[in-house]
Amino acid sequence: STAAAAAPLPEEDCMKLNPSFLGIALSSLLAIDLWASKRLGVCAGEDSAWGSARPLMKVIEVSGHGIPWLLGTFCGLCQSDSSAAREVLLNLLFALLLDLVLVAVVKGLVKRRRPTHNKMDMFVTISVDKYSFPSGHATRAALVCRFILRHLVLAVPLRVLVVLWALIVSISRVMLGRHNMTDVLFGLLLGYMLYSVVEYCWLSPLSAPALFALW
Repeated sequence: STAAAAAPLPEEDCMKLNPSFLGIALSSLLAIDLWASKRLGVCAGEDSAWGSARPLMKVIEVSGHGIPWLLGTFCGLCQSDSSAAREVLLNLLFALLLDLVLVAVVKGLVKRRRPTHNKMDMFVTISVDKYSFPSGHATRAALVCRFILRHLVLAVPLRVLVVLWALIVSISRVMLGRHNMTDVLFGLLLGYMLYSVVEYCWLSPLSAPALFALW
């Protein structure tokens, strides 16, 4: 009995009894994330603190949805009669498709559920949209924002509006209760980096002549 009492604990029990500093830090960060996200979900329902602003938040939500951006870019590509405009629009279409695929893959791998206070009434969802990490709207907003600022000649007030739109779309995800704060922050970072990938793989008549021959 003495030998049994002195026997070392299994490794997994040791881990539970003596959690690492990293584990404690991550658990604390997750708890803060969930608490703050719930407090900021002021438009999550009609009976929420800012429930009257929910229709406006849903309009902002649609402005960052993938389908309007894909359809608008495709229509502009079909109607454009400028080779320079077609090149920009084709790359924007490529960026939007890449964004959809990447976000879907990450959501499917992470499988983080949406906040419990979320009301699942989003505009046109697919199977992976039941997961929340990362925020596809935030990723798309950051990607489109960088793309527009880089490839469109805009006056300073319009450039400021583009940046504000990206920020408002991202903030609205937490206010509507769709996402936790870390979903949105990672989404913004992912979209920012994804634009660099698009620039590196930029499609042009020299690099992808077959694509441009279609138009």
